[in-house]
Amino acid sequence: MVDSCSRKLVVEVCNAKNLMPKDGQGTASAYVIVDFDGQRRRTKTKFRDLNPQWDEKLEFLVHDAESMASEILELNVYNDKKAARRSNFLGKVKIAGSTFAKSGSETLVYYPLEKRSVFSQIKGEIGLKICYVDEDPPPSDPATAPPPDQKPESPTALEEKPSEKEAAKKEEKAEEKTEEAKKEEEKPAEAKEESKPSDDSKKEETPAPPLPEEVNPPISQTMKPKEKLASSKRSNLVLNELKLRSFTGDRPPAGFDLVDRMPFLFVRVVKAKLANAEKDSAMLCKLVIGTHSIRTKSQKEKDWDQVFAFDKESLNSTSLEVSVWTEKTAADGEVTEAVLGTVYFDLQEVPKRVPPDSALAPQWYTLEDSAEDSPGTDVMLSVWIGTQADEAFHEAWQSDSGGLIPETRAKVYLSPKLWYLRVTVIQTQDLQLGSAPEPKVRSPELYVKAQLGAQAFKTARTTISSSTSANPTWNEDLIFIAAEPFEPFLVVTVEDVTHGHSVGHAKIHVSSIDKRTDEQAEPRSKWYNLIGDEKRPYAGRIHVRVCLEGGYHVVDEAAHVTSDARAAAKQLHKAPIGLLEVGIRGATNLLPVKTKDGTIGTTDAYVVAKYGPKWVRTRTILDRFNPRWNEQYTWDVYDPCTVLTIGVFDNGRYKHDDAGTKDVRLGKIRVRLSTLDTNRVYLNSYSLNVLLPCGSKKMGEIEIVLRFSCSSWLNLIQSYSSPMLPRMHYVRPLGPAQQDILRHSAMRIVMARLARSEPPLGQEVVQFMLDSEMHVWSMRRSKANWFRVVGCLSRAAALARWLDGIKTWAHPPTTILVHILLVAVVLCPHLLLPTIFMYAFFIVLLRLRYRQRIPANMDPRFSYVDAVGPDELDEEFDGFPTTRSADQIRIRYDRLRALAGRAQTLLGDVASQGERVEALLNWRDPRATGIFVAFCLCASLVFYALPFKAFVLGSGFYCLRHPRFRDNMPSAPANFFRRLPSLSDQIL
Repeated sequence: MVDSCSRKLVVEVCNAKNLMPKDGQGTASAYVIVDFDGQRRRTKTKFRDLNPQWDEKLEFLVHDAESMASEILELNVYNDKKAARRSNFLGKVKIAGSTFAKSGSETLVYYPLEKRSVFSQIKGEIGLKICYVDEDPPPSDPATAPPPDQKPESPTALEEKPSEKEAAKKEEKAEEKTEEAKKEEEKPAEAKEESKPSDDSKKEETPAPPLPEEVNPPISQTMKPKEKLASSKRSNLVLNELKLRSFTGDRPPAGFDLVDRMPFLFVRVVKAKLANAEKDSAMLCKLVIGTHSIRTKSQKEKDWDQVFAFDKESLNSTSLEVSVWTEKTAADGEVTEAVLGTVYFDLQEVPKRVPPDSALAPQWYTLEDSAEDSPGTDVMLSVWIGTQADEAFHEAWQSDSGGLIPETRAKVYLSPKLWYLRVTVIQTQDLQLGSAPEPKVRSPELYVKAQLGAQAFKTARTTISSSTSANPTWNEDLIFIAAEPFEPFLVVTVEDVTHGHSVGHAKIHVSSIDKRTDEQAEPRSKWYNLIGDEKRPYAGRIHVRVCLEGGYHVVDEAAHVTSDARAAAKQLHKAPIGLLEVGIRGATNLLPVKTKDGTIGTTDAYVVAKYGPKWVRTRTILDRFNPRWNEQYTWDVYDPCTVLTIGVFDNGRYKHDDAGTKDVRLGKIRVRLSTLDTNRVYLNSYSLNVLLPCGSKKMGEIEIVLRFSCSSWLNLIQSYSSPMLPRMHYVRPLGPAQQDILRHSAMRIVMARLARSEPPLGQEVVQFMLDSEMHVWSMRRSKANWFRVVGCLSRAAALARWLDGIKTWAHPPTTILVHILLVAVVLCPHLLLPTIFMYAFFIVLLRLRYRQRIPANMDPRFSYVDAVGPDELDEEFDGFPTTRSADQIRIRYDRLRALAGRAQTLLGDVASQGERVEALLNWRDPRATGIFVAFCLCASLVFYALPFKAFVLGSGFYCLRHPRFRDNMPSAPANFFRRLPSLSDQIL
């Protein structure tokens, strides 16, 4: 057991800020208790300090390194009773084990202290550094091992030796245990006083007495009590996390339960045994099933060990022939083949295998039909009927995808991990500008340029004159996109614009740059020497501040179709709240996009699905208009208000060595997860529409199965009130223009990395999936966004017409009821808000039966494809720069398109606000609408009891509150409204 504990978890409790005073004198004496895997550690007490500084490292043993990700680190902060009457609770933090960083990459992270119950008064945050260290188990000492000729000592003799050493340790720890025993007796009394708010939370509110504190606990202690405590703790605290963690593989445990099982004939050919084998001859194996014929590699002294998978539905014979051939090469280079024998199999008698059954063992078979003078030959092989769920399927030769061709194989890709690299150019000193060949006419003008790979940004220009300082100052931020593995150097150059040469440059190692996760940890600034030319090895020095921003989420896709909003730093990641399972069953009625042999139209289709950083690509089904993939994939879901993107393409790189060959788009669908019910299977066929210069064209249909599983409804509902982006986006926001530039840089990095995979994911595929051209000017999109705004305003116009009808007595019974309602409101004004919320509750609840049951797809009619002319579509497909001939027209045309693209985005944002309100009432997102319905019911009951005047007065005071009581983060209602779905994801 001791040797298996090769991993150690180190928790450094740094400090806490702005704690709640709990000692009755405006201060608090805080200490921290940390629990992990049945182990408990405690820090020292910092007396009378609301901003305590501990800087203590607590170590824990990780009993099982593989299950560490499913463990929960719980940290509780208490007020020491020595300085107060009782130990008050100051807050708690729960951290998932999946966020632990390896030693060397940990950073200081501030976690907000959470409440233990509704009645707890908690505020403040605590700074932690968490990392794990992998330690090799200590090797056995050869000096202590008995020699071979000496008998080992008896167990009693071996136990007496360590007992003498431990006697001194026990005497030293006796005094510590007596002091800790006193603390043990005092803990239950203070726990009873804390457990009054609620009966259900007694176990959580009562701070468990700490175990006897030991700085270095002996490993020789029995581990069984700890294991029992760890198991009970996990069952009570992280039951939902363990249930969810069991589904986090690429394949669910059930395996292909959302798709059809496709029968395949598997043949594993291992090797052959020849009685009198010739030295210069090579052997190969041929497999024949009707018109299907395939051969293994030609090997001389090696085994084949190849697996072949034949689609059973495409077989046109009931027998399998496996023959072994010899291959000889003559002196003139001519190759001759001779058959050694054949083995026949009846496909109707081939056994079936379904996982999790073990693999079928290969057997020796004697070849038949061999020549009389040929020696006896045996072949080792196995034949069985399986499905695409078979472990051997992914590495097998596949008949429906062309065999072992890399361009047609199914693959899983991961986008590179992206960071924001912030470079703050502060000042330069001792610049050696050099002597110009001509006398100076004006003061030199300088700027600083920073370059990371292909990205380059410049600061503003500054002028050095006799009246100003010779040390120019900028204080400007330059932000880059850095992808792991990082570029080796960041090059900072000082340029002289006046004389047209470089003053000097400095290289900064990107791997040595500090990382930060929030705005509180200010990175350190450094001076770097500038290197000039050969004559000037020292050209001055520059003062810069460089850091990798881990608190931001690097946006690499369009904002309205984002699939991941987690921060770059792993320490800020939260545990997943659900699991998304996607079954790609097949496509029907695909149109031919190319010709085969110059005469016959054909399509080699494959599917790409993207959610978060994970991309999946199915195998390519060759020469079929109704391909059946039946592949299933899973993703962890961290935010339900995200979008899954699925695209269908024709494989243009199959058997094409030309680098300019591209894959053809066949269509794309998007599914917003918030519109899906949890734990429900959706099986639907979606139309594949692609936009061409001649208009929209339907390329076929795709059949998709979706299932969104959630283990904790509380975490799912809580996510609707959390911000969509990490904290740094609101504390230090980036400008819209800067975000757009960084987004395109991130897209280019992702495209370049995925294009270097095998098989490569083409640039055109990544652009189509990420909607890289969404912000380009398009008359069609502008019209669609305009009509979206008109559609939202039409509801207000309908309300105005209804009010006008009431005034004109168009419907007398309605007008009479409104008069009665008006009198009731005037006489009883406190019934106004309860009545409004009660009406909203019933109206929205009645719309439940009319909500859309099937996830919506992109609609060509809603995209107004048919409402624009050919010239406007041609303008949409025209890239930058335009192909117009006149230079003046080109400049005006590009300027108009850039301005119109911003107006188009603005129109889309305005339309999204109204559509979110409409989605809230139409049950498009059932969970969000359910929250609203529950809120309406609760609000109606609250306002029945709460006086209206008190509400108005409280609302006025709340809106006019002092800035000291305001928070930089958006409110929960604002976050809830921003998470509501819009119709922007249905536009082509």
